[in-house]
Amino acid sequence: MLSERVDRILPYSPEQLFNLAADVERYPEFLHWWITARVRKREAEAYYTDQVLGIGPIRIEFESRTVLRRPERIDVTSNEPPFQKFKLSWLFDSRPGGRCRVTLMAELEFRSYLLERLVDKVVSAGMNDIIASFVARAQRLYEATDRPIENASRKGAAGRPSGLSSDPGRATTQARHAVTRVCVT
Repeated sequence: MLSERVDRILPYSPEQLFNLAADVERYPEFLHWWITARVRKREAEAYYTDQVLGIGPIRIEFESRTVLRRPERIDVTSNEPPFQKFKLSWLFDSRPGGRCRVTLMAELEFRSYLLERLVDKVVSAGMNDIIASFVARAQRLYEATDRPIENASRKGAAGRPSGLSSDPGRATTQARHAVTRVCVT
């Protein structure tokens, strides 16, 4: 199983960051790996989404369930192929001065060992890319470019450093040119 965690202290309120993370249908506009995200059913505190992610030449299509606990937490889960387990959690913790500690945790287990090994190579940088993309979107929407961003933690679950991708545009290009569809059962 792949497991990663990234923490940042950002100059935005928990409500602002919660709203960004909960708006999954906008992910393809600013997240490199998201090809599509369509909410197909909404409930009071949850929604169900069809998503397509692109990682290099691989496309991963799956359904997920998102539970919203405004404004502290968002949990996204799936056990649909190609996943044995997919859990992505956002935690939002208010800090003094209108800041927020954001924690993004991912636990991924694929039904295919080969796919898991391929994805393992990009998960660490990918988590940092996701946070960086959310920061850039928050800056565009909330215009808080004058306040610094703090790295609260930069270690993955395996204890290895989680560095930012040296070429953030590369993932976008790769995702747009994704041609392989993953449907492992």
